[in-house]
Amino acid sequence: MLQISPRPDAAERAAVIDRLAAEYPILSRSTLGRSVLGREIPLLRLGEGKTHLLYVGAHHGAEGMTAAFLLRFLSEFLSAHRAERSAEGVDPAFLLSVRTLWIVPALNPDGVELVERGIASAGFLSERIRRMNGGSDDLSTWQANARGVDLNHNYDAGFRAYKGVEASLGIQGGGPTRYSGDYPESEPETAALTRFVRSVPLSMVLSLHTQGREIYFTSGGRALPGQAAVAARFSAMTGYRVSQPAGAAAYGGLTDWAVGRQGIPAFTIECGEGKNPLPPERFIPAYAEIRPLLFRAPLYASLRTGDNRPTEDETNEHRGL
Repeated sequence: MLQISPRPDAAERAAVIDRLAAEYPILSRSTLGRSVLGREIPLLRLGEGKTHLLYVGAHHGAEGMTAAFLLRFLSEFLSAHRAERSAEGVDPAFLLSVRTLWIVPALNPDGVELVERGIASAGFLSERIRRMNGGSDDLSTWQANARGVDLNHNYDAGFRAYKGVEASLGIQGGGPTRYSGDYPESEPETAALTRFVRSVPLSMVLSLHTQGREIYFTSGGRALPGQAAVAARFSAMTGYRVSQPAGAAAYGGLTDWAVGRQGIPAFTIECGEGKNPLPPERFIPAYAEIRPLLFRAPLYASLRTGDNRPTEDETNEHRGL
Protein backbone atom coordinates (compact mmCIF):
# COMPACT_ATOMS: atom_id res chain seq x y z
CA MET A 1 0.00 0.00 0.00
CA LEU A 2 1.29 3.45 -0.88
CA GLN A 3 2.34 5.90 1.78
CA ILE A 4 0.30 9.07 1.48
CA SER A 5 0.96 12.18 3.53
CA PRO A 6 -1.97 13.51 5.59
CA ARG A 7 -2.24 16.72 3.56
CA PRO A 8 -0.84 16.08 0.06
CA ASP A 9 -0.23 18.97 -2.31
CA ALA A 10 -0.98 18.79 -6.03
CA ALA A 11 2.37 17.26 -6.94
CA GLU A 12 2.02 14.45 -4.41
CA ARG A 13 -1.58 13.73 -5.39
CA ALA A 14 -0.55 13.51 -9.05
CA ALA A 15 2.35 11.20 -8.21
CA VAL A 16 0.11 8.89 -6.18
CA ILE A 17 -2.50 8.74 -8.96
CA ASP A 18 0.20 8.11 -11.59
CA ARG A 19 1.64 5.24 -9.58
CA LEU A 20 -1.75 3.66 -8.85
CA ALA A 21 -2.82 3.92 -12.49
CA ALA A 22 0.44 2.32 -13.62
CA GLU A 23 0.26 -0.49 -11.08
CA TYR A 24 -3.44 -1.30 -11.34
CA PRO A 25 -4.88 -1.42 -14.88
CA ILE A 26 -8.44 -1.60 -13.51
CA LEU A 27 -8.12 2.05 -12.43
CA SER A 28 -9.15 4.46 -15.18
CA ARG A 29 -8.27 8.12 -15.04
CA SER A 30 -9.49 11.16 -16.91
CA THR A 31 -9.85 14.88 -16.30
CA LEU A 32 -13.00 16.33 -14.78
CA GLY A 33 -11.91 19.85 -15.69
CA ARG A 34 -9.43 22.53 -14.68
CA SER A 35 -9.32 25.02 -11.84
CA VAL A 36 -9.20 28.81 -12.02
CA LEU A 37 -5.40 28.61 -12.20
CA GLY A 38 -5.48 25.82 -14.75
CA ARG A 39 -4.68 22.91 -12.47
CA GLU A 40 -6.04 19.54 -13.54
CA ILE A 41 -8.92 18.07 -11.52
CA PRO A 42 -8.45 14.30 -11.90
CA LEU A 43 -11.47 12.01 -12.22
CA LEU A 44 -10.86 8.35 -11.33
CA ARG A 45 -13.05 5.37 -12.15
CA LEU A 46 -13.32 1.81 -10.85
CA GLY A 47 -15.79 -0.84 -11.96
CA GLU A 48 -18.27 -1.54 -14.74
CA GLY A 49 -21.51 -1.87 -12.81
CA LYS A 50 -24.77 -0.20 -13.78
CA THR A 51 -25.06 1.54 -10.40
CA HIS A 52 -22.81 4.59 -10.20
CA LEU A 53 -21.48 6.41 -7.12
CA LEU A 54 -19.38 9.54 -6.74
CA TYR A 55 -16.94 10.41 -3.94
CA VAL A 56 -15.71 14.04 -3.83
CA GLY A 57 -12.98 15.48 -1.62
CA ALA A 58 -11.47 18.89 -0.91
CA HIS A 59 -14.18 21.37 -1.78
CA HIS A 60 -12.31 23.60 0.67
CA GLY A 61 -8.66 24.56 0.67
CA ALA A 62 -8.14 23.86 4.37
CA GLU A 63 -9.68 20.40 3.97
CA GLY A 64 -6.98 18.83 1.83
CA MET A 65 -6.88 15.89 4.21
CA THR A 66 -10.06 14.60 2.56
CA ALA A 67 -8.05 14.03 -0.63
CA ALA A 68 -5.65 11.90 1.40
CA PHE A 69 -8.58 9.91 2.80
CA LEU A 70 -9.80 9.10 -0.72
CA LEU A 71 -6.35 8.22 -2.06
CA ARG A 72 -5.66 6.00 0.95
CA PHE A 73 -9.00 4.26 0.42
CA LEU A 74 -8.27 3.83 -3.28
CA SER A 75 -4.86 2.31 -2.56
CA GLU A 76 -6.32 -0.11 0.00
CA PHE A 77 -9.20 -1.08 -2.26
CA LEU A 78 -6.90 -1.83 -5.21
CA SER A 79 -4.51 -3.79 -3.01
CA ALA A 80 -7.37 -5.90 -1.63
CA HIS A 81 -8.70 -6.49 -5.14
CA ARG A 82 -5.33 -7.76 -6.37
CA ALA A 83 -4.91 -10.00 -3.31
CA GLU A 84 -8.45 -11.37 -3.77
CA ARG A 85 -9.33 -10.57 -0.17
CA SER A 86 -12.23 -8.71 1.37
CA ALA A 87 -12.00 -5.39 3.19
CA GLU A 88 -14.59 -4.16 5.68
CA GLY A 89 -16.70 -7.17 4.69
CA VAL A 90 -16.68 -6.16 1.02
CA ASP A 91 -15.44 -8.34 -1.85
CA PRO A 92 -13.80 -5.79 -4.21
CA ALA A 93 -14.10 -7.98 -7.32
CA PHE A 94 -17.81 -8.58 -6.81
CA LEU A 95 -18.41 -4.93 -5.94
CA LEU A 96 -16.79 -3.74 -9.17
CA SER A 97 -18.98 -6.12 -11.18
CA VAL A 98 -22.15 -4.44 -9.92
CA ARG A 99 -20.99 -0.89 -9.11
CA THR A 100 -19.04 1.88 -10.82
CA LEU A 101 -17.19 4.16 -8.43
CA TRP A 102 -16.07 7.63 -9.50
CA ILE A 103 -13.61 9.57 -7.32
CA VAL A 104 -12.62 13.25 -7.41
CA PRO A 105 -9.87 13.46 -4.77
CA ALA A 106 -9.62 17.26 -4.75
CA LEU A 107 -12.23 19.48 -6.41
CA ASN A 108 -10.42 22.66 -5.28
CA PRO A 109 -6.73 22.13 -6.10
CA ASP A 110 -5.93 25.86 -6.06
CA GLY A 111 -7.34 26.30 -2.57
CA VAL A 112 -5.44 23.30 -1.23
CA GLU A 113 -2.20 24.65 -2.73
CA LEU A 114 -2.77 28.04 -1.08
CA VAL A 115 -3.04 26.35 2.31
CA GLU A 116 -0.21 23.88 1.84
CA ARG A 117 2.27 25.93 -0.23
CA GLY A 118 1.37 29.54 0.41
CA ILE A 119 0.48 32.59 -1.60
CA ALA A 120 3.23 32.13 -4.18
CA SER A 121 1.31 29.10 -5.50
CA ALA A 122 -1.35 31.50 -6.84
CA GLY A 123 0.99 33.02 -9.43
CA PHE A 124 -0.54 36.04 -11.14
CA LEU A 125 -3.46 36.04 -8.69
CA SER A 126 -1.23 36.30 -5.62
CA GLU A 127 -1.76 40.01 -5.05
CA ARG A 128 -5.51 39.75 -5.52
CA ILE A 129 -5.67 36.90 -3.03
CA ARG A 130 -3.60 38.89 -0.56
CA ARG A 131 -6.13 41.74 -0.80
CA MET A 132 -9.07 39.34 -0.36
CA ASN A 133 -7.26 37.99 2.70
CA GLY A 134 -7.11 41.39 4.36
CA GLY A 135 -3.52 42.05 3.29
CA SER A 136 -2.19 38.96 5.04
CA ASP A 137 -0.06 36.19 3.54
CA ASP A 138 -1.33 33.73 6.15
CA LEU A 139 -3.59 31.42 4.16
CA SER A 140 -3.54 28.52 6.59
CA THR A 141 -7.34 28.52 6.98
CA TRP A 142 -8.27 29.54 3.40
CA GLN A 143 -11.39 27.68 2.20
CA ALA A 144 -12.25 29.27 -1.16
CA ASN A 145 -10.89 28.76 -4.65
CA ALA A 146 -8.41 31.14 -6.30
CA ARG A 147 -11.19 33.65 -7.07
CA GLY A 148 -12.29 33.77 -3.45
CA VAL A 149 -15.46 31.72 -4.04
CA ASP A 150 -16.47 29.06 -1.54
CA LEU A 151 -17.23 26.16 -3.87
CA ASN A 152 -19.63 24.50 -1.44
CA HIS A 153 -21.89 27.55 -1.62
CA ASN A 154 -21.68 27.81 -5.43
CA TYR A 155 -24.33 25.22 -6.31
CA ASP A 156 -27.87 26.08 -7.38
CA ALA A 157 -29.54 25.14 -4.11
CA GLY A 158 -30.97 28.00 -2.07
CA PHE A 159 -28.52 30.31 -3.84
CA ARG A 160 -30.70 33.41 -3.79
CA ALA A 161 -31.66 32.89 -0.15
CA TYR A 162 -28.00 32.53 0.76
CA LYS A 163 -27.24 35.94 -0.69
CA GLY A 164 -29.26 37.36 2.21
CA VAL A 165 -27.16 35.34 4.65
CA GLU A 166 -24.01 36.68 3.00
CA ALA A 167 -25.21 40.24 3.46
CA SER A 168 -25.97 39.62 7.14
CA LEU A 169 -22.42 38.31 7.58
CA GLY A 170 -20.96 41.38 5.89
CA ILE A 171 -19.68 39.39 2.90
CA GLN A 172 -19.62 41.61 -0.18
CA GLY A 173 -17.30 39.70 -2.49
CA GLY A 174 -14.52 37.17 -2.78
CA GLY A 175 -12.63 36.17 0.34
CA PRO A 176 -11.28 33.27 2.39
CA THR A 177 -14.66 31.65 2.98
CA ARG A 178 -18.46 31.73 2.51
CA TYR A 179 -18.72 33.93 -0.61
CA SER A 180 -20.99 32.05 -3.02
CA GLY A 181 -19.98 33.71 -6.27
CA ASP A 182 -21.86 35.88 -8.74
CA TYR A 183 -24.22 33.10 -9.83
CA PRO A 184 -24.60 29.32 -9.38
CA GLU A 185 -21.84 27.26 -10.98
CA SER A 186 -19.88 30.41 -11.78
CA GLU A 187 -16.62 28.64 -10.98
CA PRO A 188 -14.87 26.22 -13.35
CA GLU A 189 -14.54 23.64 -10.58
CA THR A 190 -18.25 23.44 -9.70
CA ALA A 191 -19.29 23.84 -13.34
CA ALA A 192 -17.15 20.83 -14.28
CA LEU A 193 -18.58 18.71 -11.47
CA THR A 194 -22.21 19.56 -12.20
CA ARG A 195 -21.70 18.82 -15.91
CA PHE A 196 -20.39 15.40 -14.93
CA VAL A 197 -23.24 14.73 -12.51
CA ARG A 198 -25.81 15.58 -15.17
CA SER A 199 -24.15 13.20 -17.61
CA VAL A 200 -23.95 10.08 -15.40
CA PRO A 201 -26.90 8.25 -13.77
CA LEU A 202 -25.54 8.51 -10.25
CA SER A 203 -27.23 6.62 -7.43
CA MET A 204 -25.27 8.19 -4.58
CA VAL A 205 -22.88 11.07 -3.85
CA LEU A 206 -20.54 11.29 -0.88
CA SER A 207 -18.99 14.70 -0.21
CA LEU A 208 -16.09 14.54 2.25
CA HIS A 209 -15.27 17.51 4.47
CA THR A 210 -13.55 18.15 7.78
CA GLN A 211 -14.43 18.42 10.62
CA GLY A 212 -17.14 17.73 13.24
CA ARG A 213 -17.88 13.97 13.07
CA GLU A 214 -21.31 14.65 11.54
CA ILE A 215 -23.39 13.42 8.62
CA TYR A 216 -25.77 15.69 6.66
CA PHE A 217 -28.17 14.44 4.02
CA THR A 218 -31.04 16.90 3.59
CA SER A 219 -31.76 19.76 1.21
CA GLY A 220 -33.82 22.55 2.75
CA GLY A 221 -34.79 20.13 5.50
CA ARG A 222 -36.11 17.56 3.01
CA ALA A 223 -34.67 14.19 2.03
CA LEU A 224 -35.29 11.52 -0.56
CA PRO A 225 -37.09 8.28 0.38
CA GLY A 226 -34.82 5.93 2.26
CA GLN A 227 -32.08 8.48 2.89
CA ALA A 228 -32.67 8.71 6.63
CA ALA A 229 -32.27 4.95 6.99
CA VAL A 230 -29.01 4.99 5.02
CA ALA A 231 -27.73 7.94 7.08
CA ALA A 232 -28.47 5.93 10.23
CA ARG A 233 -26.44 3.03 8.83
CA PHE A 234 -23.57 5.36 8.04
CA SER A 235 -23.80 6.76 11.57
CA ALA A 236 -23.54 3.25 13.01
CA MET A 237 -20.46 2.53 10.88
CA THR A 238 -18.59 5.68 11.84
CA GLY A 239 -19.90 6.74 15.22
CA TYR A 240 -20.77 10.10 13.64
CA ARG A 241 -24.03 11.82 14.55
CA VAL A 242 -26.66 12.55 11.95
CA SER A 243 -27.37 16.30 11.97
CA GLN A 244 -29.20 19.04 10.14
CA PRO A 245 -26.98 21.82 8.77
CA ALA A 246 -27.77 25.23 10.23
CA GLY A 247 -27.02 28.83 9.37
CA ALA A 248 -24.70 29.45 6.44
CA ALA A 249 -23.96 25.71 6.15
CA ALA A 250 -27.55 25.03 5.05
CA TYR A 251 -27.25 26.59 1.60
CA GLY A 252 -25.59 25.98 -1.74
CA GLY A 253 -23.68 22.77 -1.06
CA LEU A 254 -23.17 19.74 -3.28
CA THR A 255 -25.42 17.61 -1.09
CA ASP A 256 -28.17 20.29 -1.14
CA TRP A 257 -28.00 20.45 -4.93
CA ALA A 258 -27.76 16.70 -5.57
CA VAL A 259 -30.74 15.94 -3.32
CA GLY A 260 -32.90 18.97 -4.03
CA ARG A 261 -32.23 19.60 -7.73
CA GLN A 262 -31.08 16.27 -9.16
CA GLY A 263 -32.91 13.75 -7.01
CA ILE A 264 -29.70 11.90 -6.14
CA PRO A 265 -29.20 10.58 -2.60
CA ALA A 266 -26.21 12.50 -1.24
CA PHE A 267 -24.41 12.70 2.06
CA THR A 268 -21.94 15.20 3.50
CA ILE A 269 -19.45 13.49 5.81
CA GLU A 270 -17.68 15.86 8.21
CA CYS A 271 -14.60 13.76 8.98
CA GLY A 272 -12.61 13.93 12.18
CA GLU A 273 -12.68 16.50 14.92
CA GLY A 274 -10.67 19.60 15.72
CA LYS A 275 -9.95 22.81 13.86
CA ASN A 276 -9.29 23.12 10.13
CA PRO A 277 -6.87 22.34 8.76
CA LEU A 278 -6.71 19.21 10.88
CA PRO A 279 -3.15 18.50 12.05
CA PRO A 280 -1.33 15.49 10.55
CA GLU A 281 -1.73 13.44 13.72
CA ARG A 282 -5.50 13.43 13.22
CA PHE A 283 -5.25 11.67 9.86
CA ILE A 284 -5.03 8.05 11.02
CA PRO A 285 -7.80 8.29 13.67
CA ALA A 286 -10.14 10.13 11.29
CA TYR A 287 -9.47 7.72 8.43
CA ALA A 288 -10.12 4.75 10.72
CA GLU A 289 -13.54 6.25 11.53
CA ILE A 290 -14.65 6.67 7.93
CA ARG A 291 -12.91 3.62 6.41
CA PRO A 292 -15.92 1.31 6.88
CA LEU A 293 -18.17 3.89 5.22
CA LEU A 294 -15.90 4.32 2.19
CA PHE A 295 -15.79 0.59 1.55
CA ARG A 296 -19.42 -0.19 2.33
CA ALA A 297 -21.34 2.84 1.03
CA PRO A 298 -21.65 1.28 -2.46
CA LEU A 299 -23.72 -1.52 -0.91
CA TYR A 300 -26.38 1.05 -0.01
CA ALA A 301 -26.68 2.54 -3.49
CA SER A 302 -29.35 1.22 -5.82
CA LEU A 303 -30.36 1.82 -9.39
CA ARG A 304 -32.31 5.02 -9.86
CA THR A 305 -35.48 5.10 -11.91
CA GLY A 306 -35.55 7.50 -14.81
CA ASP A 307 -32.51 9.62 -15.59
CA ASN A 308 -30.90 12.74 -14.19
CA ARG A 309 -30.60 14.76 -17.35
CA PRO A 310 -31.75 18.37 -16.85
CA THR A 311 -35.11 19.45 -18.17
CA GLU A 312 -35.28 22.08 -20.89
CA ASP A 313 -36.16 24.69 -18.26
CA GLU A 314 -33.12 23.74 -16.15
CA THR A 315 -30.86 23.81 -19.21
CA ASN A 316 -32.08 27.26 -20.17
CA GLU A 317 -31.66 28.48 -16.60
CA HIS A 318 -28.03 27.39 -16.50
CA ARG A 319 -27.43 29.05 -19.86
CA GLY A 320 -28.85 32.26 -18.45
CA LEU A 321 -31.86 32.27 -20.79
